[in-house]
Amino acid sequence: MITINAELLTIGDELLYGQIVDTNAQWMSAALSNAGIKVIRKTTVGDLEDEILNALAEAEKRADIVLITGGLGPTSDDLTKPCLVKFFNCELKIHPEALAEVTEFFKSRGRELTEVNRQQAALPECCEKITNKVGTAPGMWFFRNGKVFVSMPGVPHEMKLMMTDIIVPKLKKTFETPVIHHLVIRTAGIGESFLADKIADWEKSLPKHIKLAYLPGLGEVKLRLTGIGDSLDSLKAETKQLSEKLIPLVGDFIYGYGDEPLEVVIGRTLLEKKLTLAIAESCTGGYLSHLITTVPGSSAYFQGSIVPYAYEIKMQQLGVIPETLERFGAVSEETIREMATKVREKFKTDIGVATSGIAGPGGATPEKPVGTVWIAFSDKNQTIAKKLQLTKDRILNIKYSSQAALNLIRLGLKT
Repeated sequence: MITINAELLTIGDELLYGQIVDTNAQWMSAALSNAGIKVIRKTTVGDLEDEILNALAEAEKRADIVLITGGLGPTSDDLTKPCLVKFFNCELKIHPEALAEVTEFFKSRGRELTEVNRQQAALPECCEKITNKVGTAPGMWFFRNGKVFVSMPGVPHEMKLMMTDIIVPKLKKTFETPVIHHLVIRTAGIGESFLADKIADWEKSLPKHIKLAYLPGLGEVKLRLTGIGDSLDSLKAETKQLSEKLIPLVGDFIYGYGDEPLEVVIGRTLLEKKLTLAIAESCTGGYLSHLITTVPGSSAYFQGSIVPYAYEIKMQQLGVIPETLERFGAVSEETIREMATKVREKFKTDIGVATSGIAGPGGATPEKPVGTVWIAFSDKNQTIAKKLQLTKDRILNIKYSSQAALNLIRLGLKT
């Protein structure tokens, strides 16, 4: 089976300076993958002629398709067209159809077409014009030695419309592309290396046309199965069958598939079981509640939360027993158990969840260093508490703690 490879080339000093985030490359990669085209490299270069020409020459050696964004504006620092003229050894001339389009664009907005803007219609003679329906810079399609180069505007909405309506369909006609299918299996509560050890034999048995990738994230590890073949239905069936073989190995850690994060899966489970939830969060400061409420329809199961940061609020508003705090402190198993139970009782919910810890950078003791966190889950049958030893970074600790609390909810709902 022939794999069609693509390279993405983004152009602009602003990308290298970090003044603009390159969202184009991510979107284009997904669009190409859906079309059966594999992206093998992404390159970013500044507004320098030599750098652009070298990048084009290197990309031509590696890829069947080179997609270029940026540098098509009408000002002197926009070098993509002059570089393409030099790279393909042809002349830059006003394209009549492109001139008519850019003239109409400015006329429809009641603006005068200046000579600078008129140059937007100047295109390399050796390219095929790609109409820009929502902007002034046309795209350009080049074909040389069996390889395709496409230059598009860097403005995201202009590029996306051009890719969707014209470029991707044209690429699929030009190349006989295979089918690429991804299945993402989402796990929580286990580290990447431990997960890899548990599924090592399963991974070794994968067929050659299906590859596994580990995608570690904040409090979770995603497993991505990528299959390449001729039939989408066959690949879907095959990857599903392979994923089912993981259940006896790591089923306790698998919480979902595809794009759904943990808070969505938990919300669906709470809805199905007709259970309600309340949260008392100290060290996470409301971030856990934020994650819960990002899910549409969460008001059906989430009753509310309290952020009892101070000792006085833990006692007066939440109802934690003063002696518990005095004897064990706020960051302790005893206190976190009370917090989870008390918030459940206060909000009259089926489930109470609590977080308390030392997010940092201050507040630590030799016995309780920065990153020491307790989380708890409470329902009418049980109260489960768990201690975490996290990082020295405050923001990471808040996020990790919240993800761990979500996973504790998931585990508590299974019992």
